[in-house]
Amino acid sequence: MDAELFPRDRTEIAPGAVHVPDWLTPGRQKELLEACREWARPPAGLRTVRTPGGGTMTSRQVCLGRHWYPYGYASTAVDGDGAPVKPFPAWLGELGRRAVRDAYGEGEDEDKGEDGGEEGDRGAYGYDIALVNFYDADARMGMHRDSDEESDAPVVSLSLGDACVFRFGNTASRGRPYTDVELRSGDLFVFGGPSRSAYHGVPRIHPGTAPPELGLTGRLNITLRVSGLPAA
Repeated sequence: MDAELFPRDRTEIAPGAVHVPDWLTPGRQKELLEACREWARPPAGLRTVRTPGGGTMTSRQVCLGRHWYPYGYASTAVDGDGAPVKPFPAWLGELGRRAVRDAYGEGEDEDKGEDGGEEGDRGAYGYDIALVNFYDADARMGMHRDSDEESDAPVVSLSLGDACVFRFGNTASRGRPYTDVELRSGDLFVFGGPSRSAYHGVPRIHPGTAPPELGLTGRLNITLRVSGLPAA
């Protein structure tokens, strides 16, 4: 992006919802992009998600650890090619834990709930699921809640490629009040605590805004979650 008059700062959008700009270094972004390209290959690769009402999501998705489908989790790509879901790598879980520590800051006490780490062990969540969504220029994501997990651990969201408008709402409805946040390549967004069940979506992609050196046309969003489910 072009030089700006004011730097983008870490911002608490709502209680428990934090935006950290430029969290991923350019090198780390390239590493994540290459990993996403491998995960997107068959079997259990990138697919179009179909909703129970017969519609389709405009973003395409691949899952790690457990396969998400509307509205639950499975060990195989039940709405795709039926292959076993790709494993969730340990390094990605550590990245998620570091994201939580950095977003919430050292010294703050976050209520981890029964799926969190030991008392005082900040960021010790056992992340075991990743949903990777690919957005082309025309893709969108309607307002929704991440409510299929049995854990209240924070959701970690990482952005690669084109910038987007990320709409972060309230826990009561899909409507106002909400806040629109521009997420760019390398940005981190974490939401947990009082905001864990907030509605959120992506109403707009800004095509052509990805860093040229990344080599990506479109947007990738990697969300990390703690399932809270028994081992498959």
